[in-house]
Amino acid sequence: MQLSELDYLLPAEQIAQHPLENRDASRMLMLNHVSGANEDRFFADLPGLLRGDELIVVNNARVIPARLIGRRVKAIALDGSKESSPAEGEIEILLSRQLDDAMWEALVRPGKKLHVGQRVQFGEGELEAEIIAHGNQGQRTLRFSSSKGAAVNAEINRLGHIPLPPYIDRADEAADRERYQTIFASQPGAIAAPTAGLHFTSEIIEKIRDRGIEICELTLHVGLGTFQPIRTETLEAHVMHSEAYEISAKTAEQICRAKSAGRPILAVGTTTVRALEDAALRASETDSGQLVATGKAEARLFITPGFRFRVVDVLLTNFHLPRSTLLALVCALAGRERTLAAYRHAVEAGYRFYSYGDCMLIR
Repeated sequence: MQLSELDYLLPAEQIAQHPLENRDASRMLMLNHVSGANEDRFFADLPGLLRGDELIVVNNARVIPARLIGRRVKAIALDGSKESSPAEGEIEILLSRQLDDAMWEALVRPGKKLHVGQRVQFGEGELEAEIIAHGNQGQRTLRFSSSKGAAVNAEINRLGHIPLPPYIDRADEAADRERYQTIFASQPGAIAAPTAGLHFTSEIIEKIRDRGIEICELTLHVGLGTFQPIRTETLEAHVMHSEAYEISAKTAEQICRAKSAGRPILAVGTTTVRALEDAALRASETDSGQLVATGKAEARLFITPGFRFRVVDVLLTNFHLPRSTLLALVCALAGRERTLAAYRHAVEAGYRFYSYGDCMLIR
């Protein structure tokens, strides 16, 4: 499939730069994935629009302040002593995956200035990182240390910034630390929010549960795989980054029970879809008899049109960038022509797009 087949036009002013005051005030475009019919609604309508027997699966990943701004430490002096003052030039580090208590994989900018052995200081020098290895696609492996003996993760949490997506053209603000989290967020490690979950409030959850609808959780730490641009002319040539996820035995049992009873599985967000379908593919390759494999794993699945869904029936999702892996996933579920027609309608109707924007319910 040609990448150009996932294109659409969007005026820049429809890219949401701030969240709405109330999470559940978002608009929601309902799309029938069979007929292509769509209907304009509000997210607050969701509890009343459900059948009443769905199993809703959400991603409980929590975004960490993964964007760090530091300065290079000066080179070793001629007498062999270490210079403690930083060198000129700002260094930006985006943490992508934690390897142990002190080590992370990360993207760095400008990368050409950061060689193995180079050190970067943050804050007033209380946190430092050393580049210890080069990785694929520009990544580095960093070893962090704290000069005051504090836990590295605590220092990162204090000094780091919420890594808002690049299409949000502003610096992160204090309010983003909580507003760019879903109400389900409990498992730190993501570098971006599973944004379809941002619309939920405790009141909406209460209304859903009052209808007897089950909600279960999994964890997929949103990483580079979700946002890596497709740089190939065809989807088939693109290679996804892996993303860590975990599905508990309880969640797997709830999913299996719902599918056996013919109840629809409603995935909240494309990250939830990716975890569920990757786990289902893993289970199908064994003789375990499970519908979805449990435990921790790495999702490498790239869902494109023609994919056979084993678990997900209904999808709640935000609007996604053109020519992206996320839009490819939505097209796989709803069909490319129906999806792009719905996007054109959303543009014409003035919907707000992307992370802090409105949403779609595809069923």
